[in-house]
Amino acid sequence: MTLAVFFGCTFIAFGPAFSLFIFTIARDPLRIIILIAGAFFWLVSLLLSSLIWFIAVKASDPQDERLQKGLLIFGVMFSVLLQEAFRFLYYKLLRKAIEGLVALSEDGCSPISIQQMAYVAGVGFGLMSGAFSMINLLADALGPGTVGIHGDSQLYFLTSAFMTMVLIFLHTFWGILFFHGCEHRRWWEIAAVVIMHLTVSGLSFCNPLYVGSLVPSYLLMAAAAAWAYLLSGGSAQNLRRFLLCLRSGASPQPGS
Repeated sequence: MTLAVFFGCTFIAFGPAFSLFIFTIARDPLRIIILIAGAFFWLVSLLLSSLIWFIAVKASDPQDERLQKGLLIFGVMFSVLLQEAFRFLYYKLLRKAIEGLVALSEDGCSPISIQQMAYVAGVGFGLMSGAFSMINLLADALGPGTVGIHGDSQLYFLTSAFMTMVLIFLHTFWGILFFHGCEHRRWWEIAAVVIMHLTVSGLSFCNPLYVGSLVPSYLLMAAAAAWAYLLSGGSAQNLRRFLLCLRSGASPQPGS
């Protein structure tokens, strides 16, 4: 049973993201480099926020529950802001990289657009975030404990897997929105990404009321996905063609 929980939660949390990697990133070495660098930037942001958290906890009174709760809220907010700050630094780095690629290319064009970089960087942020969110839980899922034996929810591992999946997708969409805001000087788009990130992270305080965190997170993911799709040049017509499996320029047959 524990093995089934392990593989089930692993496929739920990382299956869709792994599919994105295989079909859209794995065949391009440049995209793989951008993904790994994005994951590294997220990792550095986690390292710095963990350092600040460690210092704050050690310098405070561990017996003061009110203070510890306040430090926890502060730690979550600081970590989110630091992640978005490193996303901005990564955008700046990739902007410089595009200039270098254009200078080195024979036709004067970059082999990858800023929109594609934003997508790949978002996947890198999301995969590293998901790995740190889920890896310890997956290790515990192998047993020998039994979930819910003391009356707690038996859906803990399952809801954690679904939450990890939505976080990976959100980081992907946030990357597209954030880079678009930086590219076109639309600071309100950047602010919207930060607010959504703070909201999703704050919803974790609703646990163990998992409905209170999962449902709003998936609604935000749907809104961010639609927004990112439109900013990337998508349209209702293109979506209809995709759903009907139509080629470009083809028209739907009567009755379809």
